[in-house]
Amino acid sequence: MSNGNFLEDFVLGQKIIHAVPRTITEGDASLYISLTGDRRPLYCSQTFSSRLGYEKNPVNDVLVFNIAFGKTVHDISLNAIANLGYADVRFIAPVYVGDTVRCESTVIGIKENSDKKRGIVYVQSIALNQRNEEVMSWQRWVLLPKNDVSAEIPETLVPTLSKCVDLKNISVAHNIQGANFDSEATGSSRFWGDYEEGQTINHSLGLTIDDATHTMATQLYQNNAKVHFDAFSMAKTAFEKRLVYGGHIISLCHSLSFEGVENALNIVAINSGTHSNPSFAGDTIYAKSIILEKNLLRERSDLGLLRIRLIGIKNQEPASLKSIMNNESSTRYHENVVLDLDYSVTIPKGN
Repeated sequence: MSNGNFLEDFVLGQKIIHAVPRTITEGDASLYISLTGDRRPLYCSQTFSSRLGYEKNPVNDVLVFNIAFGKTVHDISLNAIANLGYADVRFIAPVYVGDTVRCESTVIGIKENSDKKRGIVYVQSIALNQRNEEVMSWQRWVLLPKNDVSAEIPETLVPTLSKCVDLKNISVAHNIQGANFDSEATGSSRFWGDYEEGQTINHSLGLTIDDATHTMATQLYQNNAKVHFDAFSMAKTAFEKRLVYGGHIISLCHSLSFEGVENALNIVAINSGTHSNPSFAGDTIYAKSIILEKNLLRERSDLGLLRIRLIGIKNQEPASLKSIMNNESSTRYHENVVLDLDYSVTIPKGN
């Protein structure tokens, strides 16, 4: 029986085939809506998605991300102290209800901390469907303890991580027709041309996390990391209670961001991401979006790209947050900022 891996169990170049493939069902998609409140018609209206050219409703991109991520937890981060960040996350092809997702990872970096008790492991992971088609890929890095503090770490390598996904690596299905977009279904007439680089959107709604919903969501993702479930063990840590899974914070913030970016379609990339502070049951999550860039898509006159910085905030309304960073340090986040996610999304150009 595996109790997960520790820092000394990883070696550079190691390839891991993760267990438990997952066939995604209608029930999974419906439960995700109930746990996050997501209102995007692309994921809940067959009429809307069919008009755009989809064979049926695609599965929510963030649900796919969390399920794929969950496949890797037992081997990579079951014993992690923290999941530190993401880079070069690519959403390569739509995932539909009935598709079966499995995952593989390769160790691309290891760095032992100076205290010799813990260190960081970097992995490149891919998700494939039942036809062995790659549907998603990503890099992440986790802080792991040693099981044996005397164990030697023979190789050290800190990989060079991309600051953003290159536009030439952005995948958009050719059959998707942005010109057929139904703005009445979203209730918004704001399209690609209506946003400005540097624009800030303070999303109006908040979501209070409770123990039941964040536990159910993390179980939906089949993420079994101890820090999210083992209240007895977590009572002995500095936090003294269970942490909310950071991927669920992404889900909540993405759901909240619908108000203000209603016509965005597919997430095609997560350029980088940081879980800057922990969240717990009882916290209320808010979000704000900053439009970083507007990009054209090659050979597409109907769709454009928005690169968005999505900021997750706990227990403070977004309009009142004057600085994302701590006023006393340009390298430390404000204590109420729980997520800093840089992602790219398709959006119709409109008329």
